[in-house]
Amino acid sequence: MPDKADRDQIRRQNRSIILQALRRDGPLARIELGQITGLSPATVTSITADLLDQELIEGFESTEAKEQTSRGRPRSLLKLKSGAAFVVCIRLSIQRLELSLVDYSGEIAGELNADFDDGELTSDTTARVLIDLVADLLTRAKVTTSAVREIGLVAQGAVEVETGTIIWSPAIEGRNTAIVEPLQRVFSANCHVSNDTNMITEALHWSDPERYGNTFVVLLLDYGVGMGLFLDGKLFSGMNGKAAEFGHSNHAPDGAICLCGKKGCYEAYLSRSALSQVAPPDPNCEVSRFQAAIDMAAEGKAEALAHFRQAGHVLGFGLARIIALIDPARIVLTGSSTKAMPFMEDGLKAGLASGLIDDLNQNYEIDVAPWDQNYIMRGMAAQAMRRLDLDFKGPGK
Repeated sequence: MPDKADRDQIRRQNRSIILQALRRDGPLARIELGQITGLSPATVTSITADLLDQELIEGFESTEAKEQTSRGRPRSLLKLKSGAAFVVCIRLSIQRLELSLVDYSGEIAGELNADFDDGELTSDTTARVLIDLVADLLTRAKVTTSAVREIGLVAQGAVEVETGTIIWSPAIEGRNTAIVEPLQRVFSANCHVSNDTNMITEALHWSDPERYGNTFVVLLLDYGVGMGLFLDGKLFSGMNGKAAEFGHSNHAPDGAICLCGKKGCYEAYLSRSALSQVAPPDPNCEVSRFQAAIDMAAEGKAEALAHFRQAGHVLGFGLARIIALIDPARIVLTGSSTKAMPFMEDGLKAGLASGLIDDLNQNYEIDVAPWDQNYIMRGMAAQAMRRLDLDFKGPGK
């Protein structure tokens, strides 16, 4: 028989499962909660009774049955109390900060964006800017500081989860920017930093846990190249949150120069600027230059087709290493640069074939997921709520 510690842990997990089911599929009747979660009626009844007492959920009667027949009885449903808690999600990208305030039901309660000039955000100024923006967001939404239980920030570049620091980011002038400690000091909320691709991975798992579960890899092809890894049903970020740094692993020693200052990184061959190099320079807009390169390939220009095929080969060779090491069931390619995938596909297949023995070059699927800017915010909210669901005992506690 499990001891008390084991029973408490199982109950915490079941509690979290019920809260997440209500957030994803609610409102729900108790019998529906049991069907969705696989938990017994007794477990559902016991845990939902606690959640009602803690004012995390509320019950109400639906009149659907009465509308269908005069003899129908109202259905007793449960839903999350949206104002029980809030989380703040922050996305830091080049020249831009985006903030979302998300209520306990998972709905957006407020948004705030701010644009900056190059060099305006530095390792010395970023924390103060974030504090002011979060305070402004809460004021506009009329939400008290005490109602905010989690603050999450994602950034391009390298972050260290353990210390709450952005080690390096193209969005910040300088290195080793402290984020968590200043935010926690002011707002008294649990604060976390993360890599942007990790949050895309979380969002995909949240949206479709059957398809995106167990072990799968997400590769972000955008301004830079990022990777997220779900390993045995959990996001894997290593000891300090810097695992799966595919973009800055080496493809070719002494190869092309990367923005990080090293030579031969995968990002030096697969970033948006690298994919754009076949097109004439456009000093005003890298995105326009990338589109010009796509247009050249679509028109059948030989140099553009060869350029993208070679990039696909580099990508395929890199994926071959990941497959050989991790054995993922699925690889998801996403990001704005996946627009080039039709012209990279042949090279990708060739790279996989050259990098894997036949026995390994099977039993996995590659998805190309249309890029959605909301992936990152959704992933942050999902991760923050999952942390909160384990132990949150209700407003004011």
